Formats: sequence, C-alpha cells, structure tokens
Amino acid sequence: MCRVNAGFSAAIAAVIAVGTAACSGERAMVPGLSQQTLETLERSHAGRFAPIGRQPPVGMAMEWLLTDGSVLAQSGATWSSWYRYVPDAKGSYSDGTWSQVASLQSGYGPLYFAADVLADGRLAISGGEYNTPGNGYDLQLTNQGAVYDPVKNAWTPLRHPARWKYIGDSPSSVLPNGNMLVGDKLHTWDAALNPKTLAWRRLGDKGKSDFNAEEGWTLLPNGTILTADVKKAPNSEIYNPKTGTWTSAGSTIVDLHSPSPYGCLMYGPNLCYYPPGEIGPAILRPDGTVFYTGSYSKSGPGHTAIYNTASGTWSVGPDFPNGDNAGDSYATLEPSGNVLVFGVSGIVYEWNGSALSQVNGITYAGPPLLLPTGQVMVLGYSSVGLYTPSGQPQSSWLPTIKSVQKTLTRGQTYKISGTQFNGFGQAMSYGDENQNATNYPLVRITNNASGNVFYARTHDHSTMAVATGSLPVSTNFDVPAQMDTGASTLVVIANGIASKPVTVTIK
Repeated sequence: MCRVNAGFSAAIAAVIAVGTAACSGERAMVPGLSQQTLETLERSHAGRFAPIGRQPPVGMAMEWLLTDGSVLAQSGATWSSWYRYVPDAKGSYSDGTWSQVASLQSGYGPLYFAADVLADGRLAISGGEYNTPGNGYDLQLTNQGAVYDPVKNAWTPLRHPARWKYIGDSPSSVLPNGNMLVGDKLHTWDAALNPKTLAWRRLGDKGKSDFNAEEGWTLLPNGTILTADVKKAPNSEIYNPKTGTWTSAGSTIVDLHSPSPYGCLMYGPNLCYYPPGEIGPAILRPDGTVFYTGSYSKSGPGHTAIYNTASGTWSVGPDFPNGDNAGDSYATLEPSGNVLVFGVSGIVYEWNGSALSQVNGITYAGPPLLLPTGQVMVLGYSSVGLYTPSGQPQSSWLPTIKSVQKTLTRGQTYKISGTQFNGFGQAMSYGDENQNATNYPLVRITNNASGNVFYARTHDHSTMAVATGSLPVSTNFDVPAQMDTGASTLVVIANGIASKPVTVTIK
C-alpha cells in the first residue's frame, strides 16, 4: 500500500523505491540515518555490520534464499528484472558475485506480492499490489503469478485460483505438506497451490472473522497458521488447513494495528478498497512463543504481544522505544533465538525474550534475509550489507544427520535424513506480503584440502513443517558437478544453524 504512516515524521516516511517515484510506507529501501542516530546506535549494542565487497548493479527491492545457498533478488528499478548473488569460493557472502537471471513474463512486473520458496527448490510468486507495465504506483492488485526454476533459469507463468480477480499483496505460507497457501486479500478465501501440478485448490475458510487484507501469517509447530487480525483487531485467529476452518485465538490484549488514514482507494473498474491499517511482523522462537509487533498506535509507539503456543494465551510485550513501530516492516530470527526487528525509523531492535533493545551499527534498514552462515543480509537505500549477530544457538537446536552416503559422486543426487532439518520457525517475517521464509534444509560441503565451500542444491524435502523435534525428516541434494574431489565435510543447515559435520568423500 502506497501510504504515509501518520505515526512518524515525513522525513522518515519518505521511503524511496530505487529507480521509481517515491511511495511512502512500503519500504523497498530506507534512507540513511542521521549521524547523531548512527553514533547512538554504535554505543548501544554488540554485533558487526559491514557492506559487502561487491555491490549489486542496481538497487534491490526484495530477496530470497534459494536451496543452493544463492540469493535471488528482485530489482528495485525494474520489477520484472531479477538477479542472483552467490558466495565466494570459501563460502563467504561478504564478497560474492552478482549476475542477472531470467526476467518475468511480459506484462508482469509486480511489487509487494505473496512469495514462497517451495519444497522442490523453486520460488513461487502470486499477485502484486502494483504491477508494471502499468500506472506506476496506482493500486492494481494483479492476480498474475509465476514460478522460478533455478536449474532451468526460467519463469513459468502461474495462473490464479478460480474466480480470484484480484490477489495483490496477500498473505501466504508453505504448509507442512509442501502446498503453498495464499489468502485472497479482499475476501476470506483461501487456496492451496500444488507444486507438482501448479494447480490451485480452494480450501475452506469457515469462521474467518474478517478479510485477509494486511494480515501476516505465522506457521506454528502443529501445522496451523496464526494471524493477528487487522480489520477486527485486537482479535487473533488460527487456521487449520486440514479442516479448512478458522477459530479465535483470543485477544492480543494490546492493539497491534494502526488506524488507516485512508478512505476509498480505487482499483480495477472503479472499485474501492478501504485499507484497515497496518501491522508488524511476527516470529516464532525456539521457546515456542511468537513475538508479534505492531504498527503505530493512537498513543504513538507500536505495541508488541507474545503468543504462547503451548498454552494458547497472549501476554503483553514492551512498547517500541523512541516512539518507533514496525508497521509493514521486517523481522528475522537470529541463530541465538533472539529476534531482530526493523523499525520504520531505520533503527533496528533485538528481542531476547524479556527486553527490546536497540542494535548498533546496521546503517541500512531495508529488507533482510537470514543466510546459511547465520548472518543477515540487509538491502539498503544505496548499499547491501551483512550483519553478524552475537550469540550462539543452543546445542539441542542443531540439525542432526542420521543417515547419508559416505562416498558421493559429482553430478549425482542423494538422500540425507535426520532431525530438525527445518528449524524452529520460518525465521523471516513482514507485516503482510513479501514472505521470504527460510525453514528448509541446505547442504554445505567443504573440501578438506582446498577449503573451498560448495552448496549442494536441496529439493523435495519430506516436510516444510517447523519445530519438528525428534521426528525423522529428509531431503535430497545434488552434488555439484564441478566441485573439488576428495575428503570433505558435510553439514545440514536450517535457519542459519549448522549440524555437526560428517565426513564424506567426493568422487
């Protein structure tokens, strides 16, 4: 939604989408912070941030982690154009390489849409709040879609669910069975995409208290979906995909949504959309709590709330410092279990389960992405940087490898099995659209002699559930055809947390 957030200053609201006209509120990029703010941040928190060595050829609007360890990014200048970033030979993302990949089909260049990396390793996108070629930032709510195959370097056009005339910036999530669930923005409707057939199936939506607009979805350990309502705030709801029903999850106690300053926004053939407001991102943590953040409130600062998945109850969290909020912004689960939250002011915060504190040194507050190294890649106003958070995961959080062939041949596909391959949560969140979850296994192989690092593309994971505990899980991986041969070590990575290495030999 192209908007100015009434809860913060016009200077902060002047978010500039690279290569396009200004669109306040939807944060493709965030302007640099003042020197005074930077000095305050430098004194406030540990952690390291530095720009990457090779900056992208254009400003990027959004990014996704592919299952071969590379990053797929959408151009902020031409929305139909896409780029890929690969780490260097030693596996470092600080000095990788950018290259342009295939563009979307003619007539489809969306901004702010539903998106998910599928269990087969492809990226599916659906809808778009805006679309080019078109009328720039005029609301369009396109129902087009596409699926990117990184092996073929090709996009396949994706149809919309039957009778869905508008999708726009809709919520989505990959379900444990691998199907991609999308909610119609303007209705209570839900539909699931079958990755094998690319066919949509309407699911039930009985019990939904309001439409899906501006809501974010959080996948829970039991396979259900949690959302905090925007139109019907402070109500929250849980969706059961197996029964196709929504049930109330109770009040969030504090109001997490912002009042909408808009009336009718025109789209389509003289149709009106009445925005219900905004909300912040939500992250499921290893302790089973969901940290939910809010947009600006009537009193100024955004509120937060904590949902306990074990008890099914809500409790009140701290308000944002500095009168800040996270409306339509981002959050990332760090390997330590802490949550990194990007305030709309450009200040970044960390939630450790008891306190929300400022983080120093992150000078670019654009869309983040959790990398296999546990670092966070941050797209910025004019630069891309890497944040290395402090803290380590608990040993019980590591993926464990139970079975993998010890001798691997280049160019061949193998199965690897174990536990906790999908992490404790989706690890990435936005207020509503722009999903770039990372709850899927990656396989990294390091050659003992050369020290060179290779990611073996994973695909066809046995599950896309989270917090699977002792449940046996598996995935398939393709040994790179050009990787170094000889004695090597292999690890499985989930949400930036690596398993203990096992010894393999590459032939």
